Amino acid sequence: MWMLAMLAMVTGPQTFDLAPGAPARPGSVAVAEGTPYQPGGFGYEPGGKARERLFSVAVPEGNYRVTVRLGDARAASRTTVKAESRRLMLRAITTAPGQFVTASFVVNVRTATLAAPPLNAPGGTAVRLKSREAGSYTWDDKLTLEFLGDPRVQRVTIEPVTVPTVFLAGDSTVTDQRTEPAASWGQMLPALFQPNIAVANHAESGETLKSFVTELRFDKLLSQVKPGDWVLIQFGHNDQKAEWPQTYADPAVTYPAWLRTYIAEVRRRGGRPVLVTSPERRNFDAGRIRHTLADYAEAMRKVARQEQVPLVDLQTATIALYEAYGPAEAAKLFNDGGRDKTHHNNEGAWLLARAVAAGLAEAVPDLAAHLTPEARRFDPAHPPALDSLGLAPSLAASSERPAGS
Repeated sequence: MWMLAMLAMVTGPQTFDLAPGAPARPGSVAVAEGTPYQPGGFGYEPGGKARERLFSVAVPEGNYRVTVRLGDARAASRTTVKAESRRLMLRAITTAPGQFVTASFVVNVRTATLAAPPLNAPGGTAVRLKSREAGSYTWDDKLTLEFLGDPRVQRVTIEPVTVPTVFLAGDSTVTDQRTEPAASWGQMLPALFQPNIAVANHAESGETLKSFVTELRFDKLLSQVKPGDWVLIQFGHNDQKAEWPQTYADPAVTYPAWLRTYIAEVRRRGGRPVLVTSPERRNFDAGRIRHTLADYAEAMRKVARQEQVPLVDLQTATIALYEAYGPAEAAKLFNDGGRDKTHHNNEGAWLLARAVAAGLAEAVPDLAAHLTPEARRFDPAHPPALDSLGLAPSLAASSERPAGS
């Protein structure tokens, strides 16, 4: 019962000592190795292996600053930390024996619940989640951390925090993909920000500008936007599908009209919209990328100019990136061993996130101040060697492809 009361009224920091055999310290809770998660409390989720594991703490929805102490008195460590559904927070933090490092980041936690509309008003009381989202760490009442690599985690402190938030609205190329080997740029973006801002990724596979509204995902996002927050909007891959007649949006009339609606709704709440053109598909023709989204990218650029909205041109950046690597190497950025030409793997998602961050640094100066210094510059025409990226894979894997194409 006390755990449920704690969930309802978390107002200060909670500290958990996770090192095996660690004694309880004043103001903290010592968590025994293998303690299973209990609803309304804390503990380890199933699916861990070796030293890699998932640790959850029940919290109300909101933004939380997480501070971790990493290291070991007798062993070296290499720790990657992800949160919720594989959002990258810390990348490959290394310590020597006897060395300890403290690092912080901000995690956004949310549930699918919406405030009930007034009597007789249309709407709903929850986001209309897809069956594949059942059990997702994205839509539950807890904060989940994934420790990967060769982690040595001494301590975790979780504290509610009020910070600016960057909201993401989009499709499968943006969403927090739940399982390896698929990954999207939105779930890599948090690692490129300093620990004074949150990233709330509301994107989902298969979404369009229309379905994001009819499933009440946009309602959920807007219900949390505060004045001064940013909303990054990227749609196009699925909107262009004329074979999806209920959600098809032609690039000349319907697509730009829906973009203007999103912009207006964000601005009405004091938020700041940012448009992001869709990443191009990896279709090579004589060494050059064939443009399958050109009409939609140009429509978005035109809306950005007319509405005076900042634009990140990810379509142009991805064309430059794929052509810089060439057909063989570019395939190594994609899901399903390169057989998937739309969805990325960890390496591809990381490079797209770098391109988005660099685009934000150029187009949105006040948001650029929240990026880490190294994230503010990236040249997709001169990308790094793929074997230098070193991104630790998550524990969950699936051969199922993300929805959309």
